[in-house]
Amino acid sequence: MKTIELLVSGRVQKVGFRACIKKIASDLHVTGTVINLPDGRVQVYATADAMILEKFTSMIYACPRAVVRDIRCMEIPPKNYDDFSIIKGEGRISTGL
Repeated sequence: MKTIELLVSGRVQKVGFRACIKKIASDLHVTGTVINLPDGRVQVYATADAMILEKFTSMIYACPRAVVRDIRCMEIPPKNYDDFSIIKGEGRISTGL
């Protein structure tokens, strides 16, 4: 198992993007969280097998109404999540640790 942090930029807030990411995660059995950041980006923590995470990351571009400009991906120390959840409100930018 591997955990990654994704910082997604573009038109990704107020377009149903977090719900789309949750649906993709549920379909692929990825666990983690997704939250809007104050700077307009969306932050995702995702845990799964490496190949599943690659597929998960590539599927994010297909979310309707969102325009994904860039995805910054960093591997971080493994985190255990029970499921994949949307965190309401705005988060803060992490350093990945």
